[in-house]
Amino acid sequence: MEKDKTKLRKLIGGDKLILIAAIVVVFALFTTLNKNFLSTTNLVNILVAASLVGLVAIGHTYLIIAGQNDLSPGSLAAFSGVLAALLVSKGVNFFAALVITIIAGALVGILNALMVNKIHLEAFIATLVTQSVIRGFAYIICGGKPIAISNKTFITIGKLRMAGIPFSVWIMLAAIAISGFILAKTKFGRSIYAIGGNRDAARLAGLNPERIVITSFVMMGIMCAIGGTIFAARMNSGQPAANVNLEFDAITAVILGGVSFTGGVGSMGGTILGVILIQAFNTGLTMVNVPSFWQYVAKGLLLLFALSSDFLRKKNREKKLLEASKKNG
Repeated sequence: MEKDKTKLRKLIGGDKLILIAAIVVVFALFTTLNKNFLSTTNLVNILVAASLVGLVAIGHTYLIIAGQNDLSPGSLAAFSGVLAALLVSKGVNFFAALVITIIAGALVGILNALMVNKIHLEAFIATLVTQSVIRGFAYIICGGKPIAISNKTFITIGKLRMAGIPFSVWIMLAAIAISGFILAKTKFGRSIYAIGGNRDAARLAGLNPERIVITSFVMMGIMCAIGGTIFAARMNSGQPAANVNLEFDAITAVILGGVSFTGGVGSMGGTILGVILIQAFNTGLTMVNVPSFWQYVAKGLLLLFALSSDFLRKKNREKKLLEASKKNG
């Protein structure tokens, strides 16, 4: 029995087992408080709500492992939804509007990377600037009013289901599969870990940290653009006030999933579990009628728990490295 437990820990990882247990506890708790929590309809709703957080969490997984961060996804997702809705309302073909929106998202990613690489601003500060500027532009281009969507193709994207699962969920799952493969199995993925672990050592090893940072921020911009467009399709309008604190949920999910806030450690598998946990938690709070201001308190405490767990994981890694060095010495 003990051998089976050891094999399971090695296969899944101790941190992920704890996360899976936390998910089970959250589901059990909210099901006890509201029997509808475990209904098929609500489970699908959790997945739909998680789709946007999931796309942004993919970008954050790359950035945080690389030792960076991004506080602009909520603003960029809102801007993307408004931009796509505006273009379509002006007679632009939906797919052309989507391409333009993705390009705009990528350009915002490049801007963030340039501030980090060339002006040497901390990512936290650089993206705080972008967060404010892009949210402002979201309001400016629509005159401060939501833009209704009447384009049939655009609306279909928000309502389409495949095998009973909304299209937005399939997009998230495909993005997770592709980005997870890149992170775990490619040279670029290994480079992400290398610059997050030790940027100077990575440079001496022949890597180009600046180029990797640019690529990571561009990926985030593209994820936000796609997610924001799909969200607008679900809402039937581009809304400049949408997705406030989106980055907060995504960062919490990523840290809960085992990605180290100091960089160099993490996996896409952990991020998936973190996204499920944070969205189940958010949905549960709403279903048991927790007042919105208390939800902010609960989310803040969850982030504190995630950061505290990350601190303890880091201490444990350092302890193991120290023990290993003593044995080798």
